[in-house]
Amino acid sequence: MSRKTISKSALILSLLLFSGAFAVALGTPPVTALSSANAEETDKQELAPQQHDLEKARVVTQLLQSYHYGERGSENDLLVDAADAYLRLLDPGRFFLLKEDVEEFRSRMAATEQEDSQTRLQAAFDLHETYRNRVEKRVNKALEMLDSTPEFDADERFEQDRREAEWASSSDDLDRLWEKRIAHDALTLELADRDTEQIRENLERRYQNSLERAKEAEHTDITEKYLDAWARAFDPHSSYFSPRRSEEFDMEMSLELEGIGAKLTMDQDMTEIVELIPGGPAERSGELEAGERIIGVADGEDGEMKDVVGWQLHDVVQLIRGPKESTVRLKVMPPSGASDTSPREVKLVRNKIALEDQAAQKRIIEKPFKDSTKRIGVIEIPRFYRDFSGAQAGEGDFRSTARDVQNLLNELEEEGIDGLVIDLRGNSGGALQEAIGVTSLFTGGGVAVQVRHHDGSIDHLGEPEQEPIYDGPLAVMVDRTSASASEILAGAIQDYGRGVVLGAQTFGKGTVQHMIDLSAHGLNNDENGGAGRLKLTIAQFYRVSGEGTQLDGITPDIVLPTALDRDDYGERAAENPLPANRIAPLEVSKHYDLSAIIDRLLEKHNQRIEESEAFQAFQRELDYQSELRQETSIALNREAREKEQEKREQALVDLHNKRREAHGLEPIESREEIDQDELPDLQLKLGAETVRDKILVLNEDKEASGALTTILGD
Repeated sequence: MSRKTISKSALILSLLLFSGAFAVALGTPPVTALSSANAEETDKQELAPQQHDLEKARVVTQLLQSYHYGERGSENDLLVDAADAYLRLLDPGRFFLLKEDVEEFRSRMAATEQEDSQTRLQAAFDLHETYRNRVEKRVNKALEMLDSTPEFDADERFEQDRREAEWASSSDDLDRLWEKRIAHDALTLELADRDTEQIRENLERRYQNSLERAKEAEHTDITEKYLDAWARAFDPHSSYFSPRRSEEFDMEMSLELEGIGAKLTMDQDMTEIVELIPGGPAERSGELEAGERIIGVADGEDGEMKDVVGWQLHDVVQLIRGPKESTVRLKVMPPSGASDTSPREVKLVRNKIALEDQAAQKRIIEKPFKDSTKRIGVIEIPRFYRDFSGAQAGEGDFRSTARDVQNLLNELEEEGIDGLVIDLRGNSGGALQEAIGVTSLFTGGGVAVQVRHHDGSIDHLGEPEQEPIYDGPLAVMVDRTSASASEILAGAIQDYGRGVVLGAQTFGKGTVQHMIDLSAHGLNNDENGGAGRLKLTIAQFYRVSGEGTQLDGITPDIVLPTALDRDDYGERAAENPLPANRIAPLEVSKHYDLSAIIDRLLEKHNQRIEESEAFQAFQRELDYQSELRQETSIALNREAREKEQEKREQALVDLHNKRREAHGLEPIESREEIDQDELPDLQLKLGAETVRDKILVLNEDKEASGALTTILGD
């Protein structure tokens, strides 16, 4: 079988192998809409696409048509998907546009030829014209509604997740929707101990901000949103990067950010935390968690708290960033479905995220084994990092995940271990060649992953065959957030029969992106200082077994509980994901036929969790958290909301106390006292016990084989 080391092109692509859900999205900028024939006239000069915008749209359209990896359905489906993507970016909460606006826009988009980017761009500008006036009319009406004091006694509910809601058919429908929205916003502030005047001032600023940002949009903003929507219609990881967004991306990849160490996206009109970067200020503080929503940002100890609901994502990011070791204060709302709906303030100190803080780390867990103890090594890999500058400069000791893991393995061997767990939970990807390098430490080289390009050609990427650095009992832990390069490592460990994979089904990002500088395609810089870049999906990963990691990810041999549902989190939850498929498998020599012992390991695992009160309590807490996430509506009656909040909070406290009791800890009295770090990492404990079980099973087989040889002779 032919072997192939990592190609130079793969090195270029590897920076883009992060899960798309964790990349900072362009967001939902509340930008332009101008006056239309059926909307009120305004004094803002009408915007129109400039020649540079039209040229950029043409080039982006041609690049996507020529080089995108995926095979789309009908052309009409693509055009409708592009229209819907644009609508999601423009009015994600469906608070402003009417059904007639949406249907007209979809019809205009569907009537174009795929090459006719000029007509589509004009349709996008026209919809912005309508949108701007809808925003102005709606905000003015909302400000009038604030003149009356809400009673909070209606037996009604407000649907917080409006991404799939029906578009309003009339202005009267929008009036009723906004009555509920204002009541919800006001009640949330009142429960946070704001008085009537403070509530009015806060909501006035919030709604006026939406209007001001709609009025401030320029032609480049509209073009940017259209191009991003057009790219996202092909798949969720293709997108357009404006010059400003390109600069932010470069800073993110080089870890040169001085911020809070969190990846953000837009959830309707709020900024949502989707990931805390290991070693960053937010993660180290223990004060924030994924899913929480930032609604206010203040600079310094005494700076004014600015309401950022409805802001563009990059504006929120700019506000959060600041000088190193300076203070930033955030006002955050709990995740949707949480027991408490009131905002709270979190104070963080800005800092850079050092590579050291994201480096692989080791420890040893001791587990009883018959009449002795087995020492199980654990190596945690937060992400697959690589010092690209050092590598390109030819430095012999540049920072590398594979090199660090090899050093940790040598140290663990010297300390004496009987088995090993590689912890990839929360690892959203990174440098492809580092994942391949780590794989070779356990498989002894060979092909780690197949990559099929848009032209159908297939590369086999791996390392030259050699002796593995570690060949002892091995388990790999994954969860729903393990993505991309993590899935390549876990899949290879399974395919080579090298170890057991346990945890939850992984994210399912099996595609490769490449960044194209549009200035290299004949486009001149615009007034913002550049032509921008196109992030384009050009290839797909496949395991040596021929199975793709796209959409379905890696299915673990032993499943551990998770609160993240696969339909709500992961590639399946994204819009327009590429389908799962497979290619021809490669012939590889398996280290072990683990299929012969998986059932026995599962039997021991299932028996263990059935007998473990700590595990049962953990599962019940996860189940309840998952149940809360499914509840997206909230009471507008104050008494009903307070009762719901009290009931949920007490349920969470009771469930958490059951876990504490199982671990011999004193009970807590309120949700604020919940500290997950105070409890043992039960999943890691189960992982170490699985490795111990594997040692036991292999020893049993060895003893049985030896006894049989003694009986039968050579």
